[in-house]
Amino acid sequence: MRIRVRRHGRRVAETREPIRVLDELRYIIDLAANRDSRVIGVGPLVFFSTASGDAWVLDPADERALCLARDGSAMRVHVEETAERFAIEWTHHYRIDGSAMVFSAADGKITVIEGYPSDEIRRTARQLGLG
Repeated sequence: MRIRVRRHGRRVAETREPIRVLDELRYIIDLAANRDSRVIGVGPLVFFSTASGDAWVLDPADERALCLARDGSAMRVHVEETAERFAIEWTHHYRIDGSAMVFSAADGKITVIEGYPSDEIRRTARQLGLG
């Protein structure tokens, strides 16, 4: 079992239950479609959505990222999940540089985005023991 941490405003709830990555993906994509900005830590992953309609899942331990939604529209992603494990086909590496997030794609393209909740992402990763 993993520890699941959900942030709703300033409230944090912790429970011990299996990670359900596909459920979390759907949840954060729905939040992005509704322009609801949230940061959610689950096990070793950080999910976030933005008021601009973007959503990402991050692996802070390996600095990997996968874009789940852009401007409110879900992206095509490859994620496999069984009851015991999950596998994510990561498309980017990321780093947080001050208030900016820097994403590097496999093809070498670098994208710098201001306005993402970088401080909250850092706090959530630290709370999960990942940063």
